[in-house]
Amino acid sequence: MRSVIGYLVCLFVGLTIVFTFLPRPEAAPADDPLRADRVQVNALLALEPRVLAVGERGSILFSDNQGASWQPAVVEPQREVALTAVVALDHQRLLAVGHDGWILRSDDAGQHWREVRHDDQLGEPLLGVWAASADRVLAYGSFGKFYQSDDAGATWRPLALDIDSAHLNGMDGGEDGRRMLVGEQGLVLRSRDAGAHWQALPAFYNGSLFGIVRLSASDWVTYGMRGHVFVSHDFGEHWRQVQVGNALPLYGHARLPGGGLVIVGAGSSVVRLDARGELASATRIAGHGTLTSATMVGSRLLLGGEQGVFVEPAGNLATLDKQEAFR
Repeated sequence: MRSVIGYLVCLFVGLTIVFTFLPRPEAAPADDPLRADRVQVNALLALEPRVLAVGERGSILFSDNQGASWQPAVVEPQREVALTAVVALDHQRLLAVGHDGWILRSDDAGQHWREVRHDDQLGEPLLGVWAASADRVLAYGSFGKFYQSDDAGATWRPLALDIDSAHLNGMDGGEDGRRMLVGEQGLVLRSRDAGAHWQALPAFYNGSLFGIVRLSASDWVTYGMRGHVFVSHDFGEHWRQVQVGNALPLYGHARLPGGGLVIVGAGSSVVRLDARGELASATRIAGHGTLTSATMVGSRLLLGGEQGVFVEPAGNLATLDKQEAFR
């Protein structure tokens, strides 16, 4: 028995030595283009010409060739928790938010990021960020978390909303002080005075709303669970459902040149609305799973989701001009 054990030990040592001296494949150069289809993307931002994508495990990618290739940004410290949204204050100053109340800031158009806020005790996510001006920014998220910064994201203070700890998912507004916030259980909040006072609108839908878009001072669109899309032409006094023929959740949107928008979601859903919020087309892009975000880069529609970032297959909006029923 001892001889058998001794033989096995010698064999193990010999194999270890052989493995140690086997030739290894050369490591890929650090500046090789990153595979942007290997990371889940939660939000996109177009700066012209730069495009940024944020997503899982603290990933921040940037592209200077309209999404043809991507490079990883430097994030310090790297918490490796999901980032959910990104916004530009100007062409150099950017903010990104995510889980654990994480807030990052960049002063060089997204190549380098530093942490300005983090709270791993509660572990609750921030789900969105919106810039009212170059210095005033609002971040929002789970359980009614609502923060304001008046110094371009350097410091933050909490704001109170009477919403019974509902999750806040989307926000939009304009320079005239008209703003809206949407969230779970059909929550819609409206402000006419740049957020000094908020009014909860009567519920017109009992499911979660994930996004809100201001098309004009009067025309607004909101969307969310089970393919629900609603449009208002009187700043939220009345809402009408837009029938898109889709029962899958819708998660993100992009404004289109000349007005209108594209809304994307589960099952590679793509819904296009005109400048008044009326349905222009509804289709699916096969093989890309859940879409979370979109942005226009020149004439190209860039899409992000569980399979990373990719260009809409036709390379432009031509295929979205055809009305197609969901299958």
